[in-house]
Amino acid sequence: GGLQLWACCDDQKDPISLLCATKMLGRQLVVPASRSFTSFSSRFHAPFSARHTPRFPKPVPAHRCGLLAPLSSSVQYDPAPGKGSISGPHSTIATSNPQEAFVCKLFDRLWCTYRDRVSYVRTYESLVVEKGATFFNDHIALRTIALQDSRTGISSISRLFEALGYRSAECYNFEDKHLSAVYFQHPHPKLPKLFVSEIKVWELSQDAEQRIARTLFSHSPDHVTDDLLRRLRAVGGGAAPPTHEEEEALLLEAVGCLEKPSWNTPDLEDVEAVHKESQYAAWVMVHGYNVNHFTSLINSHKVPGLDDIESTSAALEGAGVPMKGQIEGDRGTSLRQTATEAVEIEVPVSVRGEMSTTMWPYAYFELAQRDQVGGAPRYEGFKSTQATHLFEMTQHHVKN
Repeated sequence: GGLQLWACCDDQKDPISLLCATKMLGRQLVVPASRSFTSFSSRFHAPFSARHTPRFPKPVPAHRCGLLAPLSSSVQYDPAPGKGSISGPHSTIATSNPQEAFVCKLFDRLWCTYRDRVSYVRTYESLVVEKGATFFNDHIALRTIALQDSRTGISSISRLFEALGYRSAECYNFEDKHLSAVYFQHPHPKLPKLFVSEIKVWELSQDAEQRIARTLFSHSPDHVTDDLLRRLRAVGGGAAPPTHEEEEALLLEAVGCLEKPSWNTPDLEDVEAVHKESQYAAWVMVHGYNVNHFTSLINSHKVPGLDDIESTSAALEGAGVPMKGQIEGDRGTSLRQTATEAVEIEVPVSVRGEMSTTMWPYAYFELAQRDQVGGAPRYEGFKSTQATHLFEMTQHHVKN
């Protein structure tokens, strides 16, 4: 799929390590109040103050996710008790070692926050329960921004999953959108694929580059630490499984790398200006490393009324869910995809130096149908032309 080049960095020479001694404490980036930070160039110089402390939507509390049982537990949970909900989609996967069990718990924790924010997912769950179908998560998508002078880009979050056994399978380029992506797969065939993408900021205009750098200059140098990666790797390294307390602490830390903000609250003027050139980059500026979408594998439904992508899409529309206008991929092809529209959520922004909020597209729920064609094995990868159109589902439309 392409050649990947991964490089080590010398922390003493890495500009991001010189920014500050910021530590992630709870939900805040805490630094001395009087400290100023100079970013990668003298063009990007701004003070860090309390009014810029990020306040992202809160993750769903752990007790609601039901993930406090030991790794060896087979107990399933209801992420939001009530009629029409289903167990965490990864808790039903049969695992053979502590690493695989931990991955399932991590994904269910991320799912719990995602479904709490994306109401269309709960509608889908109701349909699955009503029809007696099965939900299988095909893949999870994550977005990043790539700057040469920052610990950003695909590797900034992919290493979390590589420490848990995931390996790169294919690479993709989206020239017109200035994006690259890598699809990661775990040796366990039932664990979902990961589709991690990045926007190459150096391919955008200088104005957009400056505005993005002005936001990411405060990127935490301790976003994903070597110590965390070592502890994640140890879960599957043949050692004794972590205790209940150790597991919960590790889950919280890993989830926090994706759900807690890693940089200061962005300026709304910068976000809107960048959006005109790249809605993808603007999305990452306001949402950070939060999950972009989960994906239902249509093939897992196996019941009338939800047995192909057309009928499932129609069922969701009939239940009041706004859907993408067309299905990507013709009938009889190996991969067909569509999605709900993206929900909007309130995000923190800075307006003329003061904290404020604005509504911004967050996430959609994707449907994917993978079929065998001409006797070939089922296609498990992705198709660039189809993914290009799905990226646009988070386009922000200015309301007059």
